[in-house]
Amino acid sequence: MKKVYAVDLLHSPNEGTDVELYGWVKTRRGHRHVVFLDITDSTGTVQCVVEAGNKSAFELARRISQETAVKITGVLTDTGRTNPPREIRVHDIEVVGASTINISPYPRGNIDIQDPRLQEQLMDKRHFYLRNEKIVAILKFRHILTRTVHQWFHKNGFIEIHAPVLTPTPLYDDRTPIALQVHGQNVYLTQCVGFYLEAAVHAFEKVYNIGPSFRTEESRSKRHLMEYWHIKAELAFVDFEDMVSIVERFICDVSELCIREGRELASIIGTEICSDGLKTPFPRIDYAETVEWFKAQGSDIEFGKSLGSDEETLLSQRFGDTPFWVVGIPRSIEPFPYVIDAADPRRTKTADLIASRGFGELLGIAEKIHTLPMLDERLAEKGKSGDARYEWLRELRQYGCVPHGGFGMGLERFIRWLLQIPHVRDTIPFHRAFGRRIDP
Repeated sequence: MKKVYAVDLLHSPNEGTDVELYGWVKTRRGHRHVVFLDITDSTGTVQCVVEAGNKSAFELARRISQETAVKITGVLTDTGRTNPPREIRVHDIEVVGASTINISPYPRGNIDIQDPRLQEQLMDKRHFYLRNEKIVAILKFRHILTRTVHQWFHKNGFIEIHAPVLTPTPLYDDRTPIALQVHGQNVYLTQCVGFYLEAAVHAFEKVYNIGPSFRTEESRSKRHLMEYWHIKAELAFVDFEDMVSIVERFICDVSELCIREGRELASIIGTEICSDGLKTPFPRIDYAETVEWFKAQGSDIEFGKSLGSDEETLLSQRFGDTPFWVVGIPRSIEPFPYVIDAADPRRTKTADLIASRGFGELLGIAEKIHTLPMLDERLAEKGKSGDARYEWLRELRQYGCVPHGGFGMGLERFIRWLLQIPHVRDTIPFHRAFGRRIDP
């Protein structure tokens, strides 16, 4: 078992200590009487010096290839310089796993992971490019964010619910779920665990889930994935205003912790963590007002049409460096479980949070229907009256159902916005997008 990591050797043991380091050959610099090997692992890189007098190790070092996995044995030595501050004077090199494939550009090299000319290579060979320093930093930030979200829910009294991935109930329509058959039954990969959290909230009152969702939405935009991770939460005895307040606190608290822990990772990526989420409360604009505003700009948008990415970008320019709410989404757009606004029956008690700086929709919140008559009205309106797949949702409204609400957000969109990076494909280890072969 590996016990010592690169970061340990750079800071902890005394000079002259006998050490062994497992890692991968990142670079090799050969001279007449000495070879320098940079050996890297998950924590850093250590320079290793192989002298000609050590004949067997020297000959191996002269011909060893990049990404060969090795065990280095030697003596830790201070260099008297700041970079590198320490190195290993090598006694022995043992090959653990040979590298026999040439990958170009080199995965651990200083490459621009956003370069459009490299995207197919970076996706096709993702199993190699996970080793790239910038991709590693993004995925480490993903780990920090996910842990922080879990901690926030735990601190605020939420119970984590593990909802099923296989479901007999499509989310809202049959156009975007991934369908399959299990023992002759038509089922779907989950698009959203919201229905299951609605059931669980009547037992636990505050519940959440972080898990995968699958949609065959025909979009290859910078913020869409076919397989992504969903942050979902549901609370009992809340209304629309409660949900706005909860989500603003969630965004602010999580952003603050990620800024504190992820600053060094952002530097590696070449960006800064967005602090716009700290500026609560977020401003609001009514959906109807946005339509009128766009018409004044010459748009042909009409009430009842969804706002697209272009409209969201224009709105974000209007609001500047702050997220903002678009409230009162029309019932013609929103799905059936959401409460109709009694003050204006054209609207629902919902809102979308639009990220600052043109990053588009970040999440949505909704006050949920808890009475059977309103649910039946909305099911009929959406052409689902009598659809047996939704009968269990009707039953919930007949068994002590209470006012409740929830929010949902793609984890990858949150990462993209916080890190201010162009595309969600870099926020997930293995990218799945509509129209692209699933490989690897």
